Amino acid sequence: DKITDLSGGSARITQLQKEADLEFVELKQAALAVSKERQIGADKLSKLVTNEIKNLSMPNSQFIIEQRVADADVAKNYTPAGLDEISILFAAHAGASALPLNKVASGGELSRVMLALEVVIAEAEPVGTYIFDEVDAGVGGKAAVEVGRRLAKLAKSAQVIVITHLAQVAVWADNHLVVKKSENGSVTQSDVIEMSVEARKVEIARMLSGQEDSQTAQEHATELLAIVRNS
Repeated sequence: DKITDLSGGSARITQLQKEADLEFVELKQAALAVSKERQIGADKLSKLVTNEIKNLSMPNSQFIIEQRVADADVAKNYTPAGLDEISILFAAHAGASALPLNKVASGGELSRVMLALEVVIAEAEPVGTYIFDEVDAGVGGKAAVEVGRRLAKLAKSAQVIVITHLAQVAVWADNHLVVKKSENGSVTQSDVIEMSVEARKVEIARMLSGQEDSQTAQEHATELLAIVRNS
């Protein structure tokens, strides 16, 4: 068989070329099929995430998945992932050009885009537990309330653990835990305390003003907790 394989010269080369051509046709069809499915998925993801971002106090922002498909007739354009080059673009306001997300989004915008992505993906690919460490960085006011609302929505399909310093986010939690550190001069100890309903109002007031005894802060805390109950 080896001798036969080595003999035949140009005829054998022609045969191998025909086999290679057939393989390339199959490769091209498969790659273009993947690209088509990717485009459908990219359009859907772009629309869903953009809608979520609008609900996070960024009404004129746009999230775009850009897909560039290389020439399918050029063999060197193929990679294990196909012919596509994918970019995530973002426009923060109306009239702005969509540019790479990592170059144009602020810290607060990046946090909200990430949260919007998680909320959308969770509906299709549920994950058991999400951990957000200060996802509200650079966010305040109304936007913070909406971040909390979206985290609560995500918690309906998964366990969500959120580390936050914002009362507007903390009020949405089903369970509120406070981490406190104490020192005796040589050892630093951290305690985790679960808040009761009454203690929680005091803690929310402290997060709002730094003064848990403030009557005004406690009234604001009660108002925030009422927003959650009525949502």
